[in-house]
Amino acid sequence: MHELSVCQALLAQVAQVARDNAARSVEKVVLRIGPLAGVEPRLLQDAFPIARAGTVAAAAELVIETLPLTVRCQSCGAETAAVPNRLLCGACGDWHTQLVSGDELLLASVELRKS
Repeated sequence: MHELSVCQALLAQVAQVARDNAARSVEKVVLRIGPLAGVEPRLLQDAFPIARAGTVAAAAELVIETLPLTVRCQSCGAETAAVPNRLLCGACGDWHTQLVSGDELLLASVELRKS
């Protein structure tokens, strides 16, 4: 399962944040994921409890925020929403678009407990 290795890498970053801030534990981890990030949010949620066991985030909650898929049209300049596998301009319908957002996998925030 690819998502398990993503969770393990994520938790390595979270552990570093906890160490840098002298935290005893992590209470919440917030991820922002776009539809083209290459991971399945539901599978990340399923893998997270397995990956967090025995770490500083052993009791942490994983919150996933989904990000929109947005393109900029190279023909008309409009910035519009799109759907995966159909990155067309929502204004003029042209296929000459550039991805603005939607491929992110970002660690947005970590809620720490110091005492």
